Amino acid sequence: MMDLINSFTTTLLLTCRDVIPIVLLFGLFQLLIVRQPIPNFKRILVGAIYVLLGLTLFLLGLEKALFPLGKIMAAQLSDPVFLQGSKDTVDLLDWTNYGWVYLFAAMIGFATTIAEPSLIAVAYKAKEVSGGTINDWGLRITVAIGVSIGISLGTFRIVTGTPLYIYIMAGYVIVIIQTIFAPKVLTALAYDSGGVTTSTVTVPIVAALGLGLSAAVPGRNPAIDGFGLIAFASLFPIITVLGYAQYAHWAATRPMKKQRGE
Repeated sequence: MMDLINSFTTTLLLTCRDVIPIVLLFGLFQLLIVRQPIPNFKRILVGAIYVLLGLTLFLLGLEKALFPLGKIMAAQLSDPVFLQGSKDTVDLLDWTNYGWVYLFAAMIGFATTIAEPSLIAVAYKAKEVSGGTINDWGLRITVAIGVSIGISLGTFRIVTGTPLYIYIMAGYVIVIIQTIFAPKVLTALAYDSGGVTTSTVTVPIVAALGLGLSAAVPGRNPAIDGFGLIAFASLFPIITVLGYAQYAHWAATRPMKKQRGE
């Protein structure tokens, strides 16, 4: 119990150290530049306290639960005993033996993205400004599918040991081509959707998964191969949202083209 209290106190002090400069920036800008009193000061103060406590509990949860959980799952799914199953022997460098790892990565990528607060906020605002044309759940599921594919492909890269830049270069070539042909209305939203996936829920679990998997696969270095999954989580949602935009545009214009006989 004392260890938990000490950890909470230390994390709270570190969080205060990180948040105070932001508070001072807004406060000094309001008082010295705008030269207006801070409106609803008491509510803002209470909200700031909630933020400090929330960030502290979140960071403590990462350290005590999410990071260990990701490493444990990666270690278990890549354990030679688990991979061998009914086989006499198992080649730990054969990528085909890690099917459960790819499936777990896809599922955890989808689940964490659906629960991502940043994505929920962007989807809500997108629905609001579009007058309901953009469905918030449709956007969230589309982005989650992109993260799911990206994380699964990222774990495949770790297992095979292939260079990261090949996947990233190929992915952005696809994004550039899609950007040229996709409806301009959703292009910016697609790019933002890639950024908001790498936030509070997705990053800790995905990072722990990558580090744990690279430590478990023979010949992989966590410092070199363990990182990079976040890049996949940022890239592939852009591809899926742009692809969804292209499909929606095609489905909307298809009846008109049929009427014109095109």
